[in-house]
Amino acid sequence: MFDAVADRYDRMNAVMTLGQERRWRELVADALEVNPGDRVLDLAAGTGASAVPIQRRGASVVACDFSLGMLSVGRRRHPSLEFAAGDALALPFSAGGFDAVTISFGLRNVADVDLALTELARVTRPGGRLVVLETSAPRREPFRAGHRFYVTHVLPRLAALVTGDAQAYDYLAESVAQWPAPAEVSARLAAAGWTAVGWRTLSFGAVAMHRATRTGPARH
Repeated sequence: MFDAVADRYDRMNAVMTLGQERRWRELVADALEVNPGDRVLDLAAGTGASAVPIQRRGASVVACDFSLGMLSVGRRRHPSLEFAAGDALALPFSAGGFDAVTISFGLRNVADVDLALTELARVTRPGGRLVVLETSAPRREPFRAGHRFYVTHVLPRLAALVTGDAQAYDYLAESVAQWPAPAEVSARLAAAGWTAVGWRTLSFGAVAMHRATRTGPARH
């Protein structure tokens, strides 16, 4: 599915978020608190658009994705980035190899969320940082009703106009509706070995940004 929309994926993201995805990416890069030379894993990176702001802060970023179609488009658009094909449930990286890890709008697409969070912890050094950007649902009306209507009815039709593939975005609506609330996601982060877990909501609660630290002493 992602292979099929790879060429139009970034454009659709800009349209369906009303351009907010750029601001969210910058917030993720800030929250990672990377230092020049830090090695960062951007999982479910797609075409690499989410990795670019992190790279601009001086980090060495690996943009990893399960979709070969996305990686192909990414290598063409961002030749300065390092891309890698990988499964979130069995990451092809050594233990403790990254100073920070992040995943944006990809966690709900993996077959086993808890295993993916454990794998992210495995490849992060003690004291390293995690930022997860994921969909959420506004808690207050009328934002909650408006969000539900947009995701369920407007988004698939908009996708059909922009990408010609409404089916992929029907899936998006389903996955958004099934994704747990931020408090449950935070509990699962803690169960996977992450500490100092917290979150903040963005865009009236439609998006949640989770932060956590890899348990263990920090490297000096």
